Amino acid sequence: MEGLKTEYMLQSMNTGKRYSETGWMLDDPEDSTPCLLRSVYNETRFMQKEADGLYKYSGWLPTHGYLAGSAAPVTYKSEGLASILSLTNLWITFNGYWPEKGAFMKTCSFKETEAYSVCSRLKGYVGNTLVVASAGNTARAFAKVCSENNIPLVLCVPHDYIDALWFDKPLSPCVRLLTTEPGSDYADAIHLSNIIAGMEGFTAEGGAKNIARRDGMGTTVLNAVSTIGRIPDFYFQAVGSGTGAIAAWEANLRFIADGSFGNHKMQLMVSQNDPFIPIYAAWKQNSRSLPPVEDDIARDLSHRILAKVLSNRKPPYSIIGGLFDALTDTGGDVFKVSNDELIKASDLFRTTEGTDIHPAAAVAIASLIQAVKSGRVNPDSVIMLNITGGGEERFKSSHEIYYLKPMAIVSKTSTSEEISKVLKQMV
Repeated sequence: MEGLKTEYMLQSMNTGKRYSETGWMLDDPEDSTPCLLRSVYNETRFMQKEADGLYKYSGWLPTHGYLAGSAAPVTYKSEGLASILSLTNLWITFNGYWPEKGAFMKTCSFKETEAYSVCSRLKGYVGNTLVVASAGNTARAFAKVCSENNIPLVLCVPHDYIDALWFDKPLSPCVRLLTTEPGSDYADAIHLSNIIAGMEGFTAEGGAKNIARRDGMGTTVLNAVSTIGRIPDFYFQAVGSGTGAIAAWEANLRFIADGSFGNHKMQLMVSQNDPFIPIYAAWKQNSRSLPPVEDDIARDLSHRILAKVLSNRKPPYSIIGGLFDALTDTGGDVFKVSNDELIKASDLFRTTEGTDIHPAAAVAIASLIQAVKSGRVNPDSVIMLNITGGGEERFKSSHEIYYLKPMAIVSKTSTSEEISKVLKQMV
């Protein structure tokens, strides 16, 4: 790791109290009320740094050092898709592999932004093994970053999703993969990761509670606003946890405090893949609480959607400072998109813009189409469309691909003692 530490404080979204970074802080140390911490940077004005990749935004990232190999999002004004939808100010923020656009994320997903940010925050806490749960894209991103920077990592992924763990070169043995049994889902992987993170020698990455994860994903908005020259009116993204949308909201608030790019809040327009729609269901009921769903039913629903990465059963929706608050504060909305709509949107993007995209990104496009047809957005509004992943077909066609194999498969009912034995055998 190289580079200087960014100066920042951590602020409780419940009490407003600020804390210095004294450790791998994920919760308010003085308040038991579930809430997110938010980073408050010494630099209140947005300024790009003379640094490579993602770290040109390090003024608003909790970096303790730079890591080599990162890539930043790329924003451009749409012509093809915008013309079809009769939109005059549609801006696409592309996260993935598209060399002609200057996009070089080798895992083809915006999860790289959070992986580089989280791992650069790790400086000072190296020694424990990082534990990450994922439905695919996050695991691929963290595996790449940790492998290239020799950071010990245990990944917990549902066995049915491991086809997403592809790479352009073999990984370092510092990266180890545990999967939950076939038929399990993302929530089962999270449960496994929580058990491991509670053991000596392991550190939970933290998910949405980790400021580095949110601020890393917030670089999509930093790139868009600095490219467009102003804060957008609308922000479109598909969500599983909604962490990316929370990050967009927080980045928006930093730009308002800066004052150079406008003083308005962009409306968060998030979407889910029907029939797995817990956030949609709660929002449409004007409820801060997610509707209860039996585990087996939730697993079945998660296997019926094409955008598997959106199948988070326990998103940071209700928590103070979470997605419900972000949607409420920005006057946002939630859409549901069928598999058929997803496929049509994916084909439309390929035809009009010229590259392949991930299913989750197609969900966001389909929600934009719905919003246009219903009059929810004005044709002249400045719209940011977050394409959270793309170019995978292009990348795989020009690179030799390697797959990460699990070192063990763990039952959903395994005890901590049984899991501990498995981990010792993996060393």
